[in-house]
Amino acid sequence: MSQALSTDVLIVGGGIAGLWLNARLRQQGFATVLVERGSLGGGQSLKSQGIIHGGAKYALHGALTGASEAIADMPRRWREALAGNGELDLSGVRILSDAHYLWSPGTLAGNLTSFFASKAVRGRVDQVKGEQLPPALQHPKFKGKVYRLAELVLDVPSLIARLTELAGDSLLAAERIEPLQENGELCGLIVDGREIRAQRVVLSAGAGNAELLAALGIEQPAQQLRPLHMVLAKGPALKPLYAHCLGGGPKPRVTVTAHPAADGQWVWYLGGDLAEADGVARDEAAQIEAAKKEMASLLPWVDQSQTRWTTLRVDRAEPAQSGLVRPDNAFLAEQQRLLVGWPTKLALAPDFADRVLAALQRDKVQPAGHAPLPELPRPALGQPVWEALLP
Repeated sequence: MSQALSTDVLIVGGGIAGLWLNARLRQQGFATVLVERGSLGGGQSLKSQGIIHGGAKYALHGALTGASEAIADMPRRWREALAGNGELDLSGVRILSDAHYLWSPGTLAGNLTSFFASKAVRGRVDQVKGEQLPPALQHPKFKGKVYRLAELVLDVPSLIARLTELAGDSLLAAERIEPLQENGELCGLIVDGREIRAQRVVLSAGAGNAELLAALGIEQPAQQLRPLHMVLAKGPALKPLYAHCLGGGPKPRVTVTAHPAADGQWVWYLGGDLAEADGVARDEAAQIEAAKKEMASLLPWVDQSQTRWTTLRVDRAEPAQSGLVRPDNAFLAEQQRLLVGWPTKLALAPDFADRVLAALQRDKVQPAGHAPLPELPRPALGQPVWEALLP
């Protein structure tokens, strides 16, 4: 039997949400243990496009609520952290692009007028031309308008590596996680037979939350999965591009990000409307055909003859709500010592941590003295999806 441990906050889930929260708590003097059943970032985080977005795409269809104001502040908070003077020191994390672009090919309906007037983008959008264009769009045949959004794109693997450094000795690899109860109340978890007592237990395990909640006998909050069918393309002719390409509808018809592969080539990662409902219904071959056709019509001058294509199905875990609309706020629910949440997007990880810290402050949970942790088995770092799928 491994020795029992005690800590202030026990976190389950080593994606960006859990790792960010862990770093913030440690910085404030709390003792923490973060438990991960797979690899760090290996669930949903490494499947993210890495866009730290400020809600601009919600503004496209006028779906701006108070929540979009919360997300509007995220790029600033991330930039401060990346510069080394924010709530966490993320200096050294690779920024793939200092801006994300909005690109309307050819002619576009007037739906951009109200978009530019909206709060989410006011003063944060500039049209770019010529040499300021993203490299993939710098071509004599390029027609259309491109606007620079004050959103940035991160190299998620380097972000996870940095957050893992900030975790110090608090990470624990696990296979089996069970509730530890005393007088009918949760007082910690039993991890692979080892008792870990804590003042608070936080579940931030993405899709893994559902199974953990079931093990605890808790029905609310319920979880929903939003499926996506993403496309990856890799080839010598691909150049960096970070853009929402607008179609006629309210959603970007395709959202492109570019990621450096280990062999020096660029990988395009394609999401947006392409990856949603119709894309989810297509099989891999049909989805690749749809993506090839889309990119050939948008960027006909890019030689795709040596490009290799594949797809990736991603289930985004979110709190259940009617109509599968996208939450644009981090979500946190509480039940005695248990806190459970989904940040719902990469950009909102700081918002998720704020909510947990506010709950601790309200309940007057203070760091207590705990014995130093023994050496624990550490979870491995997750690998980027493109290295596995398009080596």
